[in-house]
Order: sequence, then C-alpha cells, then structure tokens
Amino acid sequence: MKKEIKVSVRNLVEFVLRSGDLDTSFMGSSRAVEGTRAHTKIQNSYGDEYNKEVTLKQSFQYEDFNITVEGRADGIFKENEKTVIDEIKTTTTALDSIDEDYNEMHWAQGKCYAYIYGKLNHLDDLDVNLTYYHLDTEEMKKFRRSFFIEELESFFYFLIDRYLKWICLTLDWTNTRDDSIRKLNFPYDAYRKGQRELAVATYNTILDEKNLFVQAPTGIGKTISTLFPSIKSLGEGIGYKIFYLTAKTITRQVALDSIENMKSKGLRIKTIVLTAKEKICLNDEVNCDPNCCSYAKGHYDRVNEAIMEILENKDIITRELVEYYAKMYNVCPFELSLDLCIFADCIICDYNYVFDPMVSLKRFFQEEREDFIFLVDEAHNLVDRARDMYSIEIYKKPFLEYKKYFKESERGLSKAFGKINSFMLGTKKWYNDENYFVRKEGIDEIILLIERLMKKLEPWLLENKEDEKYKEILDVYFSLVGFVKIWDIYDEKFITYGEKVDEDIKLKLFCLDPSHLLSETLKKGRSAVFFSATLTPLEYFKEILGGAEEDYTMKIPSPFDEKNLSLSIAEHISTRYKDRGNSYLDIAKYIETVAEGKKGNYFVFFPSYVYMEKVYEIFKERNENINTIIQSSSMEESEKEDFLKEFQDDNKTRVAFAVLGGIFSEGIDLTGDKLIGAIIVGVGLPQICLERNIIRNYFDEKNKLGYEYAYMYPGMNKVLQAAGRVIRTEKDKGVVLLIDDRFTTYKYKKLFPKEWMIYKKARNLENLKRRIEEFWE
Repeated sequence: MKKEIKVSVRNLVEFVLRSGDLDTSFMGSSRAVEGTRAHTKIQNSYGDEYNKEVTLKQSFQYEDFNITVEGRADGIFKENEKTVIDEIKTTTTALDSIDEDYNEMHWAQGKCYAYIYGKLNHLDDLDVNLTYYHLDTEEMKKFRRSFFIEELESFFYFLIDRYLKWICLTLDWTNTRDDSIRKLNFPYDAYRKGQRELAVATYNTILDEKNLFVQAPTGIGKTISTLFPSIKSLGEGIGYKIFYLTAKTITRQVALDSIENMKSKGLRIKTIVLTAKEKICLNDEVNCDPNCCSYAKGHYDRVNEAIMEILENKDIITRELVEYYAKMYNVCPFELSLDLCIFADCIICDYNYVFDPMVSLKRFFQEEREDFIFLVDEAHNLVDRARDMYSIEIYKKPFLEYKKYFKESERGLSKAFGKINSFMLGTKKWYNDENYFVRKEGIDEIILLIERLMKKLEPWLLENKEDEKYKEILDVYFSLVGFVKIWDIYDEKFITYGEKVDEDIKLKLFCLDPSHLLSETLKKGRSAVFFSATLTPLEYFKEILGGAEEDYTMKIPSPFDEKNLSLSIAEHISTRYKDRGNSYLDIAKYIETVAEGKKGNYFVFFPSYVYMEKVYEIFKERNENINTIIQSSSMEESEKEDFLKEFQDDNKTRVAFAVLGGIFSEGIDLTGDKLIGAIIVGVGLPQICLERNIIRNYFDEKNKLGYEYAYMYPGMNKVLQAAGRVIRTEKDKGVVLLIDDRFTTYKYKKLFPKEWMIYKKARNLENLKRRIEEFWE
C-alpha cells in the first residue's frame, strides 16, 4: 500500500532550497497587509485576461508514494499566445540591488506552478514572470524566463527527490518507533496503587477524543502514567504528537527522566526539550540581525545538515545537545530546536508554547486540527498563567517620555505618542475615591490611537536601528502589538481597568475567565490530560481550564499508608491579617513542639515575608541550638540550590522558613528523612488586591462563587502543595501541622483529600506534643 504525502508548493520549495541568513529583526506588522494590497494592485493592472490567485493541484504516484502537491499561483495570463505564470514578491530591498538571480526560491515557486499548470493543460512550454514590487517607492522590476515542460518536470522532480529524503527518513523512523512501542511494557515491575487506573483512563480519553482532569496524590507517578499510554497511542496511529506541558524547569526534568527510563527498556522516540530563546541564545544578548550574529549569518545554508545529523544520531534532544550542534554547525540554537520540533514525537515545553497567543508554535496551531495529545502537568498553575497570557497592560510614562524625545526630530511621532499620553491622563475622570476605574466594555478610542501610533512608528523602526533608544522604543511597539492582539479576542470574559501606580498610570485589558480561550486551543488537538496533586475542587478546574461537559474527571486516593502521616490542626489560632500581631509567639511555640518530636528537617510556610520574618526572629531567639534558614525575597537559582542542599539526612534538627506559594512550596522533591515535617501557617489566601476583587465580583455575578474562585480555591491549592512536600514515596513518614481556625470549618474540610480526614485537633501544646511523640514512637 502506497504512502499518502501532501505538501504545498511553498513548503516544498522553502524546505529544500532555503538558504542565506536568518533575520528576525523588526519588519513591521503592517507589511503583510501592505504586501496583500500590492499583490492586488499588480493583479488588477493587467486587465480581464489576467486570472489571479489560481489554485493548482497535482497528484501522482512516485516510487512508494501517492504525492499531492498544491498551491496558489499569484496570476496566470496569456501574451502572444504564450501562457505566463506570474509570481509576485514584495520587498523593501532597493530594486537596484535585485537582479535576475536575486533569490532562487522565487523562481522555484513559479517553475513549480508552471509545471503543474502545463501538465494539467498539456502545454509544451510556458513563461515564468517574476515581479518585484517595492513597498515604499511602489516601483516594480520584472524578469521573465521561458521553459520547456521537460525542463520544468526535471526541476520539479529534483525538488521531490530532495524532499522525499526527509519523508523517507520520517517514515523509516516511524516504523522503527512504532515497532519499539509495540514491544514496550510498563517500565516498572508493578503498577503502584492508582497508576494502572490513570494509565487506562488516559488511553481511553485519547481513544475517545476527550479531555481528562485528574487529581492524583504526589508520589503516585502521574508523569509515567500519562506518558506511557500516550506513547502507546502514537504506536497505534491514534495520536500524532505529544506535547508535555509544564510550568517549571524541574517538572520538565521529571518528564525527560521518564522518557529516558522507557528508552532503557527499548523505546525509540524522538523527544525534544524546548528552551526559551532568551535562555538558549549563545550570545550575550538576543539579536537576530545577521550583521550582529554569526549564527544568524548563513543560518539556512547549514541548518538542514544539522537537522539531518541530529535526527540520524540522537533520540533525546536536550538543551545541551541543541547548543552543542548549534555551535558545531554555526546555526541559531532556538531556530534549530523549532525545526527539530517538526520531526519530534514528544515536545517537552512550557505552557506558553501551546496556549500563549504571543509565542505559541504557529507552525502547529494555525492549520487544521491534528491528533496532538496535550499532557498538562501541575495543571493548577495554568489558571493564573492563562490569565497572564490573555491579559495585557500599558503604562503612561513611556508615552510622555517619547513624546518629548521625538519633539524636535519627528513631530508626527511626537504627536502620536502625546495623544496616548493625554488619553491616559484623561482616564482619571473615571476614577473612584481609591484612584482606579473598572469597565466591562473596552475602550475603542485607545485602540484607534494605538493603531495610528504603530503605523507612524513602523517606518521609523525600519530606518533607525542605530538610534540609542531603538531597543526601548521597539519594546514599546511590541507592547502595543500585544495590546491590539488581546483587544481582538476581548469579550464578556474580560474587564478593562485603570489605576494610579506610584507616579504612573496603568491601563489593562484583564482576562477574568480564560476557559473559552483555553478550550479553543484544546480543539487544535485530539485530547488533553490535566493532572495535579491539588486539582481541588475538580469541577472548578474542569470549568476554568476549558473542559467541556462531556469531558472526564478522575480522583485517585493516596496509595500510601495513612499511618505514615500525622496531620494536626491548631484551630484556636487566627492568622487573619488583623490578628497576626497576637499570634507570633504562639506560632513559634507550635513550631518548637513539632521540631522537638524528632531530629530532622522541617519546613514552615507563611502567607507573607513580613509574617515569616516576625516569627523567625522570635523562634531563633528562643532556639539557638536549632539550625534555621530563611527564604529571601529574591533568590538566584544558585541560592535556591544552596538552600535545598541544607536538607541533609544527618540526624540534626533544621527548620526552614519559607513563603507559601513560593519557590519551595511546590515542585521540590525531598524524599526520606530529608524532610519529615511541614507547618503551614494560614489558609494561603492570595493577597487582597484590585485584580482579585475584580475576579471575585465577576464570578459572584456568574455563579455566586466569587470568593471561592478568587481567594479560597487558589489559597487551598497552595496549602495542599506545601503539605505535599512531606510524603513523596511509600517509605516516607512525617508530620503536618495546619495553623488556622478556618481549617476545621465545613467549607475547608470539604476541600480536604480523603487521606486528610484522619486529622486531629491540636487544642494546646501538650496535646500536640503527646500526639507527635506517639506518632514517632
């Protein structure tokens, strides 16, 4: 049975013949629109005999393939009884520097269209007309060549042969991969409790083309239980490509370790870890101008060779490996990794490469739906991340600054900056007594002013790349592009607000409910599995993460012995903001009681730095014999690593003070005796602020659950994450103390996982001490 291959003329030509420099420097967002207008202008100049935008398709058998090549010619017309294929290219390059051999790919597209048209219409020879149109001067330059159909056919099959080299590589790899997948068994001797159920549910979800929302406890092995069935579906032709999506680098490593584990059992699967451009760039700063970057200069002359080398020799493609080959072949590592994603079976990357409209992988998500499988790790993080992705803000100060900067040199630009500055000043008339305003509807006027400024700014950005303020002004331009892009998706799930921020004014398009936008992205794939230890309550996450009514939910109980956890609640202490000053000493005493139960390492989590520091000072003064460490407000990666290195199994007592919801309350793995206890102060409520209250008001109107959606559920997720640091494996044993009188109320107990229902009330210090002693004995 012959393999079916479909390819567009453009992709065929670009992939086989691409050459020259990589240049992602500023081109102007309006250039595409101007290019379309230029095409129309040239097409209309020919008269009625000119057929524009002609769709062409050629299907044929070649070797072991049924191949379909299709595309759309800019124009076809007859001149002196000769058929002419017109290929139009817009440019900002001076026409004097463009000769007949300026770009081989431009002729190649025209020749492909000429061959397909000639073959379909039984023509012996055709002309290709190549028209260059300068966007600024509106001048044109034309070249024409004549070709016999035999020449065109020879060139066409030259491209097909070169392209099939990649297709054959892909198909041979698919056979190798699928054969290894068929032989692959679950990589561990036995399933942990709950793992088989999760694996089966994941496979059936993919089979049924649905989404699955899973709450499963820490330590069950969620990563392998979702990856394994997803990989099995690839081998059976059900799934096409896996996106393993994470919020943190550390969880990316867990996924990679799982792939490596399966590889050691015989699995062959192309996997790439996608790293942000800013992190993987080999230069001191990101600048993709080929005049400044040797990796961009001639990138396309070398990149295909680099891709082939990697694909023929490597299955697991890490950041370090991409950097190694980028240096070897002198190509851009980020662009190399994007090209490798096309051939990868599994892409491990941040959420934003799928969901963020600014940076999502357009090569995958602009076309029709594909059988993509999205595995969303630590999915509770996606709610606020999605709000950030679909929100945008601008500040007044830059508009005033650049109004003054351009006052003498560019009066038109200065005026355009000034109008936005004046508009934002004028928003003060909408302020309430607390110096902010909130509007359900957007503000059309600011969008018009922004679009006018962008139009005036683009020519300046194209012509003034050496200006001392260029980079800062370019950043302002891109913030305006983002503002307009978010405006285009603005609906009733958004709010517009403005507020005074120090001596500045902020204007924000704020996404309150990202569910619809997330669901639209999910439709680009086949299935998604959202999983976390703290997806509580499940129905809330299913709703706000874009799940449909018919999608599945699953809650897996902890597989660990309940006797391994001692959970106590100090319900007589209030940690509400107004009561905190009276609680410092009591909390210090409760920390002491827990730490005295057994020598080992303990974490104490607080709702704020100030609260943490007050208790820390008292605790340290009272307990000079206990090693203490405290999280600082801005820690570098190396400082974070040094902090965690303190957690040694050395039979000493060590108490670490940290912030709830911070870098140490989730995503870290301290197994065994490296961590034997956690004390959590407060219910984790996000700080009361304008945005949280706007969210609260929105959901109060929608479903009467505003407080829960804005404060309670996000707060409780922080608590659950922090408590989850203690029991990581079936051998772990430890204590958790919750300090707050709200924990024993009905609303909070309803959010407790099943294994927490063993909790005991710590009515006083003696009561807690006795219980902890009994637990450790």
